Amino acid sequence: MATGKLLRQLIKTGVEGNTDAFRAASEEVIREERAKQHHLLANDLERLLYGRPRDFAHSPSRPMDKAPVDRERNLSLLDLREPVRRLDDAVLSDETRSAVEEVLQEHHHIERLASYGLRAADRLLFYGPPGCGKTLTAEVIASELGLPLAVVRVDAVVSSYLGETAANLRKVFDFAASNAAVVLFDEFDALAKERADEADHGELRRVVNAVLQMMDAYLGRSVLIAATNHETMLDLAVWRRFEEVLLFEPPNLEQLRRLLALKLRGVRREFEVEDETVTALFKGMTHADVERVLRRAIKDMVLAGKEFLTLGHIETAARRERPRQVRQRGK
Repeated sequence: MATGKLLRQLIKTGVEGNTDAFRAASEEVIREERAKQHHLLANDLERLLYGRPRDFAHSPSRPMDKAPVDRERNLSLLDLREPVRRLDDAVLSDETRSAVEEVLQEHHHIERLASYGLRAADRLLFYGPPGCGKTLTAEVIASELGLPLAVVRVDAVVSSYLGETAANLRKVFDFAASNAAVVLFDEFDALAKERADEADHGELRRVVNAVLQMMDAYLGRSVLIAATNHETMLDLAVWRRFEEVLLFEPPNLEQLRRLLALKLRGVRREFEVEDETVTALFKGMTHADVERVLRRAIKDMVLAGKEFLTLGHIETAARRERPRQVRQRGK
């Protein structure tokens, strides 16, 4: 906990209504807790200090615009969602979690960075196998920043009409520039595929050029996140447009145990998540696979009228998941 001197200063400035001194003392408390590796506490304190979590920085001065639509088909180009899950709901590698926390910290201190002529990182690339937490992490960032999540509808953006795909992208970037949100370009490889691919026609190359130009010119209010399961398909020039590139992989043993503990929190069970017999059942599974198995096992328990989740429920659910894994790996 913070020192007695710092706590007295914090309470004194709060009672006196000295906002600047109170914020300075609070930030010192946060720095102390982070130095002690109390990152969850430090994150919670930051949310309390800056609002949920940064109302001074990103709260829109006017209502959010309606999602833009495709001119030819009148399809919405964005799916606007209210994020629910928080950082504690994501099980990530230490490196990826640290990178996410750094991005959040930059946005919590966006005014301080601006005073030095710096901007918080607002163009992120997530890559790795499907089901490893890319979309979840985008939602987490939106939730932690108190912003809506706007998922780009690639099926609506890509048009068969000449020049219409680039026009739709311009609408998406204009929306991101004028509204505060976390804008997720899922399946980004569909829009930024390697231009040297001989199988693609000139229109797709023009789309990639448009993406590069729009990203270079972007100075908007939203955080842009691109996610792909096929990073080798991305044009090499695309990688340089992102300030942070984060890798998402299937959970290792430690992460698997954390994920099991998180997803089985509040579930009465007859086993411990640290048991090797339990963890062995999830070998080679992604985060999404693990969640699906647990959800199926819990359903079986409930429908059978049982009060405790057993290893048998997990084994049955895991067996039903194996064909999907074999199919995904092409075996």
